[in-house]
Amino acid sequence: MGRRALRVAILSIEGTNCDAELFTAMRELGTAPEVVHLKQLEGRDVPPGLERRLSEFDVVLIPGGYSGGDYVRAGAIFAARLRAALGPELEEYVRDGHLVGGICNGFQVLTELGLLPGRKGRGLGRQEAALITNGSGHFECRPTYLRWEGGNFLPLRQTPLGTRFMFPVAHAEGKLVLANGEAGVVALARAGQVLFRFTAPDGGPAEYPWNPNGSIGDIAGLTNPEGNVFGLMPHPERHFFRTQAPDWTRSGSPEAPGDGQRFLAAVVAHAETLR
Repeated sequence: MGRRALRVAILSIEGTNCDAELFTAMRELGTAPEVVHLKQLEGRDVPPGLERRLSEFDVVLIPGGYSGGDYVRAGAIFAARLRAALGPELEEYVRDGHLVGGICNGFQVLTELGLLPGRKGRGLGRQEAALITNGSGHFECRPTYLRWEGGNFLPLRQTPLGTRFMFPVAHAEGKLVLANGEAGVVALARAGQVLFRFTAPDGGPAEYPWNPNGSIGDIAGLTNPEGNVFGLMPHPERHFFRTQAPDWTRSGSPEAPGDGQRFLAAVVAHAETLR
């Protein structure tokens, strides 16, 4: 009998709306994804048999959307509910080395929890980064190019430094700011915690619109010091298939995988090694 399929929890509450795309991507990669409402993990207001625990899953992903209506701040309500209901359990899950990822609103949730950028050996903590209103002052929905920075993110450890990915963005509050400003950018880069930076299509500086939100240091994604918690504003699940690319009729094969598939396949491959 072969190994069971990798179990992936896609966490949701009221307002998350990218769980279906992420579910499809994970299913296409051969995993056993499940959209899990926070109440199922809390064990309240759900029918018997639908209760879940984080320990049942190999990977936890927090999708995009507008969790809790993005009131207070983007991701703040989801983060507060996670901290109150599952704080110790989530900390243990992260300490055990499981992969925890946040995409768009999920990235916002992880910064609100203090898991990103985080500090070595520390679980949930004081918030040291935030994702605020885009520098452009409006919602940005466009393709963006990301450069792999060669940091501590183990799923991409075999990927050549500087490899580029194209993922679309769709957010109004994606501008990354750090408590330590530019000094924080330098410190995170030295620690290998910068996952991706925005870049222009030709590899040059990411002037607007290629840095669509004005994030400090052109940072598009971060990891924690250990490399098992990651967050990024662009959506890999929205370029999972080649036909989701804006130029798919003009270049490449329609049957080729999208850049998001390459990225998420690396996440799945690494998670398989942890079992």
